[in-house]
Amino acid sequence: MSHSGAVASTDPPAPGPHGAEAPHEPALKRAIGPKLLVLFVIGDILGTGIYATTGKVAGKVGGALWLPFAIGFVVAMLTAASYVELVGKYPKAAGAALYTQRAFKVPFLTFIVAFMVMCSGLASASAAARAFSGDYLDELTNGALPPTLVAILFVLALAGLTLRGVSESVKTNVVFTVVELTGLTVILTVGAAAVLTGDGEPSRLGDLETGGTGYALISGVLGATALGFFAFVGFEDSVNMAEETVDPQRTFPRGIFIGVAVTGTVYVLVALISSLLVPTSTLAGSSGPLLEVVKAGGVDFPHRLFALIALFAVANSALINIMMASRLCYGMANERILPRAMGRVLPGRRTPVAGIVFVTLIAVGLVSTGEIAGLGDTTSFLLLCVFAVVNVAVLVLRRDRVAHQHFRVPTALPVLGAVTALVLAGPLADRDTGVYIRAGILVLIGIALWGVNKLVLRARGED
Repeated sequence: MSHSGAVASTDPPAPGPHGAEAPHEPALKRAIGPKLLVLFVIGDILGTGIYATTGKVAGKVGGALWLPFAIGFVVAMLTAASYVELVGKYPKAAGAALYTQRAFKVPFLTFIVAFMVMCSGLASASAAARAFSGDYLDELTNGALPPTLVAILFVLALAGLTLRGVSESVKTNVVFTVVELTGLTVILTVGAAAVLTGDGEPSRLGDLETGGTGYALISGVLGATALGFFAFVGFEDSVNMAEETVDPQRTFPRGIFIGVAVTGTVYVLVALISSLLVPTSTLAGSSGPLLEVVKAGGVDFPHRLFALIALFAVANSALINIMMASRLCYGMANERILPRAMGRVLPGRRTPVAGIVFVTLIAVGLVSTGEIAGLGDTTSFLLLCVFAVVNVAVLVLRRDRVAHQHFRVPTALPVLGAVTALVLAGPLADRDTGVYIRAGILVLIGIALWGVNKLVLRARGED
């Protein structure tokens, strides 16, 4: 599960006929077909969220933990529909920042959206680091290593790999996807065996334990949904492959919708199986909840092998997010919306060294001060704010006509997408105050860098 986005220039290229952008660079090779795009979307969504936060969702909502994932699936589909319209209309590798700039033409807002996307990736990587250092690793080491130290070393190790020039191609992503899917297939097999043999406790599936009724019930379910939504983020990254996709206007609707539908279905089934086989208290207290499911199931699958698969899944999520965040930082520096020094490249390796150091410092700070649930919820909160902007941008950009045919989402869907994103990001959802504080500090760091950059440019007469 990764979260990336390219930065739209604050001074976009001059539009060509019918609002199309005039080409300035040679076109990228279009090598991604429909099947490969579906696998790419699935691979981007899969990862830390379902492997690490299932138990934390159970702790918020009780045995009916499938419900937040089902609601999150609907919310993800609404926003995915908006992304499908926008990527079909503007098949460029820039994502939310491009759509924000085109719709509102406010450079500061574009920057904030891009910086929030970057920070969401770092919060996600930090949640993955915490998951890596938890119960999955304990299964292999018998709990001999201090979790916080392991999580910090994990982030530093991934930063080192990124500094050396780790490159992820789409086909490599397919291999990662197969490994991650293997772990979830094991869970589905365990669930199928439990149903056939009559194991488990079906009565748990209807238990809503949110600490009250009425407002408390709604707030608890929304809070659990906001955390569970962490498992769905990643589909928005696929729009950055628009310029390398064959016939994107036709390929993307099917690719994104199938990808979100497959992962959503798998997630709901995994949640049902988890609740069926494992008591809520056990799930809530575990940082490796799916390992508890394997242990409780009747299928003879090596526990240590499953733990290794899970470690691979969360490590892959963290690596991709650190890579993407450092590249986004580099891109913002090149666009002169972050200090130019943050765009420095390591000679020889040709990697964005300043960006890698910057995002690594933030990730280490997040790991040192947060746990899986808080970091996952921070990721969701930041992206839900971005998704609200994107859903509004779809409606604003209806006035911008393009010459080619593209998917058009019914108007009601982006409206619902914006409303649901804002509701899940808002105070009605039961979440720890630390999530708002953490997200606020991250945004303030970005605003400070923006301000410093503005002062420097003004002093040089470049503003």
